[in-house]
Amino acid sequence: MTMLPSQSFEVSAPDASGVEFGGSADGMAVARVGDLVFAMVPSRDGQYFLASAWRVSRPLAELKRDDFYSHHGSVEGEPAFRNRMIEQAGHSRELGLLSRQTVRVTCSTPWGPSQGGATVYADGIVCHTTAGHGGFRLSDARNARVHPMLRTDGGWYEEDAAWAIVALTFPDLFTTYERKCADKTIRDSWPDAWETIFGRPLAPGESYEKDAQAFAREHAGDWIVTAALRSDHHPGMTEVIATIGGRRGERVEERRFLVPSDEYAVGRFGFVIDEVRHAIYEGCSSFAAWRGRAA
Repeated sequence: MTMLPSQSFEVSAPDASGVEFGGSADGMAVARVGDLVFAMVPSRDGQYFLASAWRVSRPLAELKRDDFYSHHGSVEGEPAFRNRMIEQAGHSRELGLLSRQTVRVTCSTPWGPSQGGATVYADGIVCHTTAGHGGFRLSDARNARVHPMLRTDGGWYEEDAAWAIVALTFPDLFTTYERKCADKTIRDSWPDAWETIFGRPLAPGESYEKDAQAFAREHAGDWIVTAALRSDHHPGMTEVIATIGGRRGERVEERRFLVPSDEYAVGRFGFVIDEVRHAIYEGCSSFAAWRGRAA
């Protein structure tokens, strides 16, 4: 793991925001919010991701990378890290004001038996945990309040994305941060429903799914990379396999191309071959499945 070069961080005691900021023993920006400690961890590609740990009482200056074990996605830099920590502190305060209760419940869910610990957000709104997954169960009366474009027949809403439907429908039961995450999740996963509910179209960049659909339409006739690796036979080049529109399947035509490695970057939805610049490659292959098939 490549660590940050030695640098100084502004150290502060918890203030009105409820955050204590500091620097770790190995040069990371770290923060304490209640029982949680967070770190802005550098990755090999020069980017950063947010990591956390629970109930670590040692001073921030003594912490190291190995103290953090939970991963919370990317973070752009120290200003973004600080803003995220202040947001986390607000989230923690709001959680304390909500009336969520943990109860013992034994029941079946679409993801397996409930493990007994369920969180009641309100009457008719219960979040269940199972061995491998979890999600919300809404009573019939509660489920009837969900917008028809988002409503499930059984009132079950899984925890990966569909939880956001519950937060959108019952915002008073969720924190500001949770509502923010829910709004993004709805925009990314169900853009048509979001546009109907809020009465405006989503602009480019506001919805992952809508942007993906636009990309697919724009490049429906282009060769899009489905697999890539550094070429063993052509230094500085990346050998790629591409199909029309990025489609996959046994009967889909595949072609190989060589792309300069310093140019190859996947992007949000895939790398589009420029047939003027990226010539078809029929030589020796670095792909195991293609070895022996080259002309």
